Amino acid sequence: MKLLVTCAAQFLVVLDVSIVNVALPAMRDDLGFGGSGLEWVVNAYALAFAGFLLLGGRVADLFGRRRALVGGLALFAGASLAGGLATAPWMLVAARSVQGLGGALLMPATLAILTATYPEGPQRARAVAVWSAVGAAGGAAGSVFGGLLTEFLSWRWTLLVNVPIGAAAIVAALLVLDPGREGGGRRLDLVGAVTATAGLTSLAFGVTQTREHGWGAAATLAPLVAGVLLLLVFVAVQAWVAREPLMPLRLFRSRSVSSANVVILLTGGAGFAMWYFVSLYLQNVRGYGALAAGLAFLPHTLAIIVAARVAPRLMARIGIRSCVVLGALVGAAGFFWQSRLGVDSGLVTGVLLPGVVMTAGMGLTFTPLAAAATTGAARGDSGLVSGLLNSSRQIGGSVGLAALATVAAAHTQSLGTSGAAVTAGYSRAFLIASMLLLVAAVATVLLPPPPRTPKAPALAGAARAGAA
Repeated sequence: MKLLVTCAAQFLVVLDVSIVNVALPAMRDDLGFGGSGLEWVVNAYALAFAGFLLLGGRVADLFGRRRALVGGLALFAGASLAGGLATAPWMLVAARSVQGLGGALLMPATLAILTATYPEGPQRARAVAVWSAVGAAGGAAGSVFGGLLTEFLSWRWTLLVNVPIGAAAIVAALLVLDPGREGGGRRLDLVGAVTATAGLTSLAFGVTQTREHGWGAAATLAPLVAGVLLLLVFVAVQAWVAREPLMPLRLFRSRSVSSANVVILLTGGAGFAMWYFVSLYLQNVRGYGALAAGLAFLPHTLAIIVAARVAPRLMARIGIRSCVVLGALVGAAGFFWQSRLGVDSGLVTGVLLPGVVMTAGMGLTFTPLAAAATTGAARGDSGLVSGLLNSSRQIGGSVGLAALATVAAAHTQSLGTSGAAVTAGYSRAFLIASMLLLVAAVATVLLPPPPRTPKAPALAGAARAGAA
């Protein structure tokens, strides 16, 4: 029963990453989002989730795993209700931010509950495997559920559906889970979490401002400078102020940890853009309904699941670093193929096949990158490194989406307002995403050559990082 509760919470968090993608056009039309606002429905969630993910792990240690899980679920469900009832763009974006905070609190608690419940060995391995599979299923179900709810009810139900599920999970958690013990004397680095999240959000907002004002305008420079200053404050807090820093800077002394995070920042920057732009293309240009668009993502999801399952075997054969390079190159080829997209491209050759190649490449990179990072981590740091890697992927995706959406809009504006112009903007974004993955492939040279067969701690860390 404990496994069921933790998996339900995990499913809810991962589901909400993808469920809104096919609902974006409906949200835009209903609430009147401007040209630079729609991506914030995705980014607000991802940035809050990434910025507070490591803090969430600390909360579980300090206040107890059940309290962290229940508190995260309550925050998540409450924010979902507020988002579903939103009457203005800012209300929806704010609700998505609080959803991300709730997800950051409850996700680390789910894994902590599993590791405390099941002894190390086959039992724990099976439990983590189920937890990971449920996470993958949440991502797969998101597009389909989002399409169904938007098509037959309203986009609002892509958020409101979380309320009854969250309430049921809270009741089950209170009945099934042990209260747990409070952490002895541990402190929360709240200043670090707030400055990191605010800095990243400010940077992403500054990038989106270039669409309307250009790079030299005060409206662009002010948030960019503020973002840089806030991130510098975050580094100073981690280095000199926080007694228990959210992100111990000593981790980056490890070449494997620092280089793996660089590579996953780049791959994340490309990955978020795929779901966003393909969804908009199918609905805005090709006129697909929300349900048809959601179903069109099924091959993408299946490809990423299969590739992630194949990756460990491939790692054992060709090595971790080679597996990352292969995944990045395959993904780059898929994004380049997708950049050939046109107004009249066929669904199979224009969307499904390049999508399968893109997502297969991405799926091949997650597990080996997590293995590379955790293999080089100090003893006892594998959980922290896995959380850091997940944060880096979310951050890269959020900032990358903001930048690529700006590039796409600028290219479209230079050509006009026709469907061909809009498609050309999306194609430009896919081309740049392909270049990002080529840079990621080159950057893997920074990874130290690890053992051909990863050690058990590395594989455990890979399972945690690859599932989120």
